[in-house]
This record gives sequence, C-alpha cells and structure tokens, in this order.
Amino acid sequence: MGSNVEIICVGNELLIGKTLNTNAHWLAKKATTLGLAVKRITVVGDDVKEIAQAVREAIQRKPAFIITTGGLGPTFDDKTLEGVAEALERRLKRNKEALKMVEEKYKQYVAEGRMDRFEMTPHRVKMATLPEGSKPLKNPVGTAPGVVAECKGVTLVMLPGVPQEMMAIFEESVEPMLRKAAGDLTFYEASLEVWGVPESTLAPLIDEAMHNNPYVYIKSHPRAAEGTPHIELHISTTSEKPGEARRRISKAIMQMSEMIRREGGKIRPQKV
Repeated sequence: MGSNVEIICVGNELLIGKTLNTNAHWLAKKATTLGLAVKRITVVGDDVKEIAQAVREAIQRKPAFIITTGGLGPTFDDKTLEGVAEALERRLKRNKEALKMVEEKYKQYVAEGRMDRFEMTPHRVKMATLPEGSKPLKNPVGTAPGVVAECKGVTLVMLPGVPQEMMAIFEESVEPMLRKAAGDLTFYEASLEVWGVPESTLAPLIDEAMHNNPYVYIKSHPRAAEGTPHIELHISTTSEKPGEARRRISKAIMQMSEMIRREGGKIRPQKV
C-alpha cells in the first residue's frame, strides 16, 4: 500500500469531451510532488453503479489514498457519495457537521448580498448526506463539503469537481494527510531538451542510462516529427534524502548528455 494514490474523476462531461480533465492533471502533479506515486487515473460517468464499481476495484488494489473529484453537488446527476456508500456497503446519513457547514455557507451568501434569503431544501441537505462513518472537509470557496472516509486501511477523499473548490479543499485539508503519509520521501525532476537525434536513436541510450541508474526514470516526449527531431527527456526519481535525489538526477543527466553528444545532438538542460 505504502505511498500509492488512485484518482477517480466522475462526470459525463469528461467522457463526452465537453470538459478537459484538468483536475486529474493537477492532483497527479500535486501527489507526485509530495513524493507519492499515482498508480491509476479512472474516469467514470454520473452513474451510481459505475462509481461504486470503480471505488471497489480501487480499494482491492489497496492504495494509501483514493481521491475522487466531481459529483458532490445538489443536482440529480451528483451521485458520487451514493456510489461510494454502495461500494463501502454503508448507508447514506445526514451528517450534522456537514449540515452546519452548508447552512453557514448559505448564511454567508445572504450576508454578502449574493442571495436574498435561503432555506435548507432537500437538494441542499443532499450535500450534507454522507456515507456513514465519513467526515466532512471544509470547503473554503464553495458550498459542498469535501468528504473523507476510511475503509480497509485505505483513505478515501471525495472532492468537488469545480477546480477552485477542489484545489482549496485539497490544499487546506488533504495535502497535510498526503504529506504525512509520504514522510521523508522527496520527488525530484529535471528535463533535457534535445535536438538533432531521432527518438529511435535515443531509445537505446535511455535504456542504458536507466540500467546504470536503477532508481531514475527517463521518459522521452517528442516535440517534432522524427525527420526534424526535437525531444524533451523528463528525468525523475523519488528518495527519502533530497541530496540523494539530486545526485541521482545529476548523474543521469551527465550520462545522457555524453551519449547524446556522441550522436551529434545538441542539449539544453531545463530544471522543471
């Protein structure tokens, strides 16, 4: 289990191509930077059975964290908590702390003049109806609270789909959990911009460098066609010692640079 993370993004808009999945990109980058390993990103529609199945399958793989985004709002298609409850075999229950968070947020909207008045309609109460045993997470910029639950040693975190809300809850309440789980792990990365060497020529050089540097991962990203080669090499590692991580990256860059120059290529280092 250790430091693995899975991300489940919920929303028909993601599956039909209406909305770019920036949440997955942002969360993956944050988790990786904290020293955790994102093992899988899954996208499912607004369907209780699909959500439940995705969560059940993720729990079976026993990551440290499962983070979902989307489907926490008041509308009919916000079904994430229902799906999670089914996956965990728990009832949905009105949560007093979450209800207070939602009420206070609407009172704030009235005080700010954004609403004339409010009442706790069933749709608003829905946002405070959580799987039993869950805890709400304060939403600093929106209405629907985030949610955290534990199951079989896995921490499930449910976040809204609105990017600003997702980011705010993550940074205030979730990031400390991930940082604690990562312990002293440090992720370190750098990149090399390479010109004049086709990717097919670079491939055996990458194999050799990774063989000589077993804790370093090197990935090539073509920026142009094979006939006019321009390639970014992304070089990364994770270590409990920041100095060791930097040393590994520096060593790998030196070896790659020497081999690329022998092939007549040009290089420009670029720290990520």
